[in-house]
Amino acid sequence: MFQALHAQLLQHKYAINTAMLGDENALAWSNLGLWQAGDGYRTACQALAMQLAHAINLNSNDILLDLACGQGASLSLWYHYYKIQNISAVELQAQHVQHIQTHATFLNSILCDSFLNLNSNSFSQKFTAVVCIDAAYHVNLNSFLTAVQQVLQPQGRLAFHTLVLSDHFLNLNAWQQKKYAYLLKAADVNLKDLMTQNELHSTIMQHDFQQVRVTDLSAQVLAGFADFVAASNLNLVGLDGLKIKMAARLCQKLWQDGLVRYVAVAAF
Repeated sequence: MFQALHAQLLQHKYAINTAMLGDENALAWSNLGLWQAGDGYRTACQALAMQLAHAINLNSNDILLDLACGQGASLSLWYHYYKIQNISAVELQAQHVQHIQTHATFLNSILCDSFLNLNSNSFSQKFTAVVCIDAAYHVNLNSFLTAVQQVLQPQGRLAFHTLVLSDHFLNLNAWQQKKYAYLLKAADVNLKDLMTQNELHSTIMQHDFQQVRVTDLSAQVLAGFADFVAASNLNLVGLDGLKIKMAARLCQKLWQDGLVRYVAVAAF
């Protein structure tokens, strides 16, 4: 029984039952969303993706790589809305890759792997733009940037979402910080990998980017997702429903405490 449950939990590590949240499309959204009053789940998720696109001036001439593309809704957005013809993707979950290969035939290529494993042989070309929607906080920033550099053209643009520590977090005692470490670990975030905004800026610049822009989206993302789950009449049952409820509670906790912020990063 334990082995079966453990296998099920591993399968659900990053998977989100998007139908429970309101997206039953073939290429569904699976992020926390960028919320405005009255938004539904799909609208908020698309807004979070478009926020990154605008931050790096994504355009139809780009050679684009989408990291951790989930169930593929962002790929459809890049192709149909931004009219990008040259799109590749990376996704760790094999079932999503197989699904995307069936429903997103416009893709140049899709790699089933961790985006930390990218190298010069991963794709036949390098990219003018790389985006990573609502996923980069699961990994070490230096490792993420090193992997991206392997596939990004000189003067290429990078946009991603991550978490940063507020300056007040540094004033917590060791026990308080440890409690936060346990909270974040439940969402597969390693507290030791998180930086202050100044440290984040400095680290990115060390990876040969000339400009870094950081935008705090905590209210629209963390509070927005928590409020959506609390206010909506969602049928959150089973392990899938529990995962969504736990994510909403963590978002509410982070927003209320203000010690860990949700930010968008654009690097040029």
